Amino acid sequence: MTNMVWITTQFEGYHKYLKAPKDVYFLTKEHRHMFKLKVWIEVMHNNRDIEFIMFKHYIEEQIKITRLDDMSCEMISDLLYKSINNKYPNRDICIEVSEDGENGSYKEYLKGGDL
Repeated sequence: MTNMVWITTQFEGYHKYLKAPKDVYFLTKEHRHMFKLKVWIEVMHNNRDIEFIMFKHYIEEQIKITRLDDMSCEMISDLLYKSINNKYPNRDICIEVSEDGENGSYKEYLKGGDL
């Protein structure tokens, strides 16, 4: 069994998709989204060895970047994972990143795995 807690937050960001398919070529231009995040992290017991609010504040400090250049939701997730794993090593972590809560990615990072 894996015991996890999660937080949600959001941030305004600008990015572009340089290799967008022809049908969505407009995405090659910089555009704005409200990126919504949901982050799960493994905890080791039932009394929250990682406190929700403190974890949320930590995540919000990590996402202060608003110019994302050509980063995808998956790339944002990987960048965030590296930071979380550095602070809270050897834990399973799952990250969902969406553009405006409409479309996005979900990634599972299992302890002991490589990025």
